[in-house]
Amino acid sequence: MKTSAKKASSRRPNNGLPLRGKAFVPPLTVTLPPMLKSGGDVAFRETLYLMALTFGRLHTCREAFGRALGLTASQFIVLIGTAYQQGSEGVSIRALADHTQLAATHVTTEVGRLIAKGLLTKQASTLDRRSVLVRLSPKGEDAIRKVNPLLRRVNDLLFADVSREDFAAVSSFLERFALNSEYALAEIRRFERERSSAGRLARNAGQD
Repeated sequence: MKTSAKKASSRRPNNGLPLRGKAFVPPLTVTLPPMLKSGGDVAFRETLYLMALTFGRLHTCREAFGRALGLTASQFIVLIGTAYQQGSEGVSIRALADHTQLAATHVTTEVGRLIAKGLLTKQASTLDRRSVLVRLSPKGEDAIRKVNPLLRRVNDLLFADVSREDFAAVSSFLERFALNSEYALAEIRRFERERSSAGRLARNAGQD
């Protein structure tokens, strides 16, 4: 009976689980020497996960600031960006887009929505009639004052124990990272175009 049981056990399926053997070693996801530690990229990947976590939380904060005013996160950014850039004459769409790091077309859309809500006003530039200058309305000024206490408390918590040198280093890194991200996205677009083209060629070949 024991012998037959052993034979039956040896014939049992492994339920799709891989057999034990040599451990899988994933290939490096980056080859830049400064990004590697002891020849590996584990620390690099953990830093990326941390960046994704913190950037996600920053966006959550933006959403909360917007909700406090009945706005979306991007509408809040355009509103407060206007507050800091309008000066005495107003701010152009291009200057506002550069300040907030949003696409000019997106800023134009959100400005229109904020005007409809009575939070912004616009007028033609006295220097260039083709350019539109945006300003806070009195209602928009009240909105900025209303959200400021929450904004200040959250920012004080976010950046507690961060030195001026730490913040300057992060700012310098993000400037470089933002530029590099443009090249990275261009590479992704190139890869996807090539994959799409290869897929079409394969389908056409199958039809011949």
